Amino acid sequence: MLDTLKVLKALVDEGKVRYIGLSNETPWGVMSFVKYAEILGLPKVVSVQNPYSLLNRSDEVGLTEVLLRENVPMLPYSPLGFGVLSGKYLDEQWPEGARLTLYKQFGRYIQPAGISATRDYVNLARQHGWDPAQMALAYVDSRDFVASTIVGATQMPQLEANIDAFDMRLSAELSEQLEALGKLHSNPCP
Repeated sequence: MLDTLKVLKALVDEGKVRYIGLSNETPWGVMSFVKYAEILGLPKVVSVQNPYSLLNRSDEVGLTEVLLRENVPMLPYSPLGFGVLSGKYLDEQWPEGARLTLYKQFGRYIQPAGISATRDYVNLARQHGWDPAQMALAYVDSRDFVASTIVGATQMPQLEANIDAFDMRLSAELSEQLEALGKLHSNPCP
């Protein structure tokens, strides 16, 4: 870590790099980078890019406290769990050209616990008149530790819907129901 920060400092000093961020990092890792930077005058980490969604909230145990206290925002990726939270894979559906249809080896989010949780989240979204993917994105966007969310889409309508989700706000009632489902389906796809 120290060697990495020293190399990154040289790149920052040369003007080749403006800011540094981490990806797939743990609470200990983030704190180590933060402390080295602070004590030795090395570049401060300005973001952490980790997976985070309604199906994978494992970073809420430890990492989010570090992020909030050290002012290092998260840039979550896979906020739709490879598209699973859209509901398009429910009932053994495999849409042509969809990521998990093409790459089933990345099935982390389509295990039984993930499918069960997804079914409940999709039903909740529909009960409130929400598109399931937009609800999942609005949820991620509502977290205090999130600065911006990394989304993906294979078609323009998906991208447009994803972008629109960031202007949508969850009601207090929907937020409470999402948290209740989060407790029922405690981190089904870490």
